[in-house]
Amino acid sequence: MGKIKNLRWNNILVTGRPGIGKTTVILKVVQEFPGKMGGFITREIKRSGKRIGFELETLDGKKGVLAHIDVRSPYKVSKYRVNIEDLEKIGVKSINNSMKDCELIVIDEIGKMELFSTYFKNAVLEALNSDVKVLATITRSNLPFVNEIKERKDVKILEVTIKNREYLHKEILHSLSS
Repeated sequence: MGKIKNLRWNNILVTGRPGIGKTTVILKVVQEFPGKMGGFITREIKRSGKRIGFELETLDGKKGVLAHIDVRSPYKVSKYRVNIEDLEKIGVKSINNSMKDCELIVIDEIGKMELFSTYFKNAVLEALNSDVKVLATITRSNLPFVNEIKERKDVKILEVTIKNREYLHKEILHSLSS
């Protein structure tokens, strides 16, 4: 896939295989975006070099646990139990607040764990329907809600690859500033 030229999309979804660098691309955009942003990033939680969960951190510094091997929850993806309370209290709240006064909403990510929350799904749809630009990572998984979002006419889906991951953030920034 060559360089992406003249993108003009309000909603940009970044996808790719696990570990390819989707969150890294998003973080580069966050570092260079000139306007006010809100939303959240997810990161791995490790113990002795092994991944034991995922944390959620809003762009204004609030942190929570998205999923962990030690969380008590009926919601499970692989060996991780999903912490719906932190997702909604921190993640969903950051999306909703961002729609009020931000130029960009960052959602990392729209994936299996997050989709256990109806509040999360509603917040994502409201954000995509708003006038605020959205930059989100989205799973490649074949899930009804994910497919519905990917089929929207107002989204541009960009796949992170080994070849484009070093410059993709610049193309996204160009599109967001158009």
